[in-house]
Amino acid sequence: MRTVPNSLHDEAASRLREQIFAGSLPPGSFLDEAALCERLAISRTPLREALKVLVAEGLLRHEPRRGCFVAEVTERDLDEIFPVIALLEGRAAHEATCRAGDADVAALEVLHLRLQQCAAEGRITDYYVANHAIHEAFITLANNRWLAQVIGDLRKILRLARLQQLHAPGRLQQSLAEHLAVFDALKRRDSDAAESAMRTHLLHQREALRDVARNQQSRLNP
Repeated sequence: MRTVPNSLHDEAASRLREQIFAGSLPPGSFLDEAALCERLAISRTPLREALKVLVAEGLLRHEPRRGCFVAEVTERDLDEIFPVIALLEGRAAHEATCRAGDADVAALEVLHLRLQQCAAEGRITDYYVANHAIHEAFITLANNRWLAQVIGDLRKILRLARLQQLHAPGRLQQSLAEHLAVFDALKRRDSDAAESAMRTHLLHQREALRDVARNQQSRLNP
């Protein structure tokens, strides 16, 4: 059997992944293979390989005799994922603190100053970007490919929910304070405190999302 060149189905998977994260393929939507082949200019074989990749990542679900649908993230999913990712990112913070050198601390200082500026000016979109860069920096410093892989997989699932936890009242400043607590622990070379602070930060994100959901429900049902 001839193998499909990796570049074809990898590129297709990447493009579909981007469309899912952007909301062009919303949760629950059906993926029409014929239409996708035409849109992506590929045959069905690499497309199906790409779909298998996204099913394995949890971004799609496959139903026998029906096809693939974009996965939907439930409140139960969030309740189950956040404690796990809190443990994993907490461990990443622990290992990053053990490995960080002076140059790493200086680079993190720049990122945290940017985060503070975004918070002070209320630029939530830019805050998200800076926030992501800080989390990525801790994972990179941890230098643990298994942690990085599992965290990355869970983050893909969370992106399906298009989380907006910073819109919860007071959450922006709370998030900033949590980040600064993690960074302070790293600068003190206190790996246990860094781990605990990062776990708290992630768990508070889940609490903030519950607040957002409650506020939305109250507006719909006065």
